[in-house]
Amino acid sequence: MSAAKSFLRFIISKVFLKNLGIAAILTIVIIVLVFSGLHLFTQHGRTRAVPSFYGLDPDAAAEMADDNKLRIEIIDSVYNVDAEKGTVVEQNPLPGKMVKKSRRIFLIINARNREMVIMPDIVGVTHRQAKATLEMTGLEIGRLGYAPDIAVNNVLKQMYKGKEIEPGDTIIKGAHIDLVLGTGLSNRRTGVPDLTGMSFEQAKDRILRASLNMGAVLYDISVINGEDSAAAFVWKQNPEYSEDRKLRLGSPVYIWLSVDSLRLPQPDTLSNNFQDEVPR
Repeated sequence: MSAAKSFLRFIISKVFLKNLGIAAILTIVIIVLVFSGLHLFTQHGRTRAVPSFYGLDPDAAAEMADDNKLRIEIIDSVYNVDAEKGTVVEQNPLPGKMVKKSRRIFLIINARNREMVIMPDIVGVTHRQAKATLEMTGLEIGRLGYAPDIAVNNVLKQMYKGKEIEPGDTIIKGAHIDLVLGTGLSNRRTGVPDLTGMSFEQAKDRILRASLNMGAVLYDISVINGEDSAAAFVWKQNPEYSEDRKLRLGSPVYIWLSVDSLRLPQPDTLSNNFQDEVPR
């Protein structure tokens, strides 16, 4: 019998076919086990939405994380006067983000006590310099008062809650410091700025730079939530802007804010069109 015939009889024999089948089955089992292990290891396709931890204290946040097979880590604290002390005010990833099991969620907690800063010495400097120094320290300018003094617009007194505050005193971060500024030896007046279309922060800065005070701030019915408040713009002010109008230094300026663009002054296109139609 030739070698070729012997080989052919071998590969069609029951023993060979049986061993070949066993080998094939083992190969398939190994491949399935390998891919199943990789799937379990990578958690491929097994994601979950991050819940909202906002407003929870650390214990409640940890319990929620455990229920959702996640982990939390508190990385910082801030002070937010509008949030409850000791609760979550920021998180990363944000709620709704799809993440894998055991993902670490980073949280920022609202501090129980406000951060304190050291009051700088701004007596004798200009209004502009005082504003920059206070902001770098974490403080803000409050109301402006004026008194006759040869140093025009220089700080004569730094006040907190109606009392003078000494340099080096500790004070709550974010506090408003009232300033008494010099008016010179004459009864000085200042022009009324045009605030139309400005955001609240822009209007406030422009009012203070004009040596005036921020009066009442009124929002119309179009401002519903915090997002609207941040996007609102000035559509009305009192006193109204006029090139010739002057106010005493420190006078209040009242502003009305809205997110309704129709409240802004509209260009007079009708008269322009009429002029274009007039024969020349």
